[in-house]
Amino acid sequence: MQYPQIQRIIGILLMLFSTTMLPAAGVGLYYAEQAREAFLIAFLITLLVGFLMWLPVRGQRRELRTRDGYLITVLFWLVLGLFGAIPLYLLDMPNLSVADSVFESFSGLTTTGATVITGLDTLPRALLFYRQQLQWFGGMGIIVLAVAILPMLGVGGMQLYRAEMPGPLKENKLTPRIAETAKVLWYIYASLTAACALAYWLAGMEPFDAIGHSFSTVAIGGFSTHDASIGYYDSALIESICILFMIISGINFALHFLAWRQRSIRNYWQDPECRAYILILAAAFIVCCVVLIHYQYHDVWTSIRYAAFQTVSIATTTGFGITDFSAWPTLLPFLLIYLSFIGASAGSTGGGMKVIRVVLLYKQGARETKRLLHPQGIFPVKLGNRPVPDRVVEAVWGFCAVYIFAFAVLFLLLLGTGLDFVTAFSALAACINNLGPGLGQVAAHYGDLQDGVKWLLSFAMLLGRLEVFTLLVILTPMFWRN
Repeated sequence: MQYPQIQRIIGILLMLFSTTMLPAAGVGLYYAEQAREAFLIAFLITLLVGFLMWLPVRGQRRELRTRDGYLITVLFWLVLGLFGAIPLYLLDMPNLSVADSVFESFSGLTTTGATVITGLDTLPRALLFYRQQLQWFGGMGIIVLAVAILPMLGVGGMQLYRAEMPGPLKENKLTPRIAETAKVLWYIYASLTAACALAYWLAGMEPFDAIGHSFSTVAIGGFSTHDASIGYYDSALIESICILFMIISGINFALHFLAWRQRSIRNYWQDPECRAYILILAAAFIVCCVVLIHYQYHDVWTSIRYAAFQTVSIATTTGFGITDFSAWPTLLPFLLIYLSFIGASAGSTGGGMKVIRVVLLYKQGARETKRLLHPQGIFPVKLGNRPVPDRVVEAVWGFCAVYIFAFAVLFLLLLGTGLDFVTAFSALAACINNLGPGLGQVAAHYGDLQDGVKWLLSFAMLLGRLEVFTLLVILTPMFWRN
């Protein structure tokens, strides 16, 4: 293990992260808010600690190994979450505890969108901007951004990229060099953000809200600058823009790159994962519409409007809201929570297990059924017209098994804290799937939960964001053996 090299990289990345607190300080300065002081102090603390970590090992120049990449990824997300909580803790309004500050920080960086803060409409704009910005940086992954910079610092980046990027097919790169891949991903990400902000502004949002909500929309995060979330605007046009960009952001960014390079959108429907993603959203929307109309929960138009927005928001693990979906007929809240386990596409900013894994699970299940009828038959699993290596199928089965096992263990721990079944199940599902809103006590916010519960849920957010194995692998004895 290259410990000096790891320390050097963490120091560099921490110094880079410190600069993300300056825009919030600038917002506080613009609006003449005292909150700017908390962000300036947090900036100096983070910068100083990063510098002191980097200084003793600044001369280290060695290529990273695979294990180093995993350790750096996990350490940096832990460190990032903890240092990201500093300005939240220092602020007088709201007055957050250490557990609350860390929970909010991890929720932002992992694009979960679960919050312990209420009264957003009365809080300093510097804080509101910082929360939205945390999600934007976390959406594509700070590590991937750093990979585009690290080669200039003499550090190889492929190991970090493998550990950070979501999905089972991590070896596929858009361009031959990893630094170029990271840059392409961020160009697409930034372009979508700018387009979303412009659309929100033209639809009637003020510039501050348009920028803030574009950050959390493209990041599939769900934080808002208002307690009522997108429902604050009561605008079908704004909701339609939000739905469009949530769907786009939930698609594999490699497809966006291909569409841009080939000047064609046919690749979207030709891709089996994207096709399944759209069909799942459409089917869930129809079910929600039928149930709402059948129970006469709203009029027909309102049922269609609410069903469309909440289906896309929850299924993509964004977590925006325009109504309290937890009060819908019992079938629908649990259906939507189940959809968050599927989540968005691999290579997107969404959470959950990813659509491609669910597709492969279905195909593997179908293959096993055929084998029961034809024991001697050979039935390859295919995505499109290409066979999927058995190693990938095995990895998907392993991932899903560990995912469910981790969920079961954390669920029992949460029940042990005294939470009721619905709250414990939905809160854990919302956090490990990086969704945000839950049911029961966490339908509106997580502020009333015990500190111990918040620490467990913060761990669940990180577990989901790093797709289980990246975090769990460093907890095994085998990882630390030479």
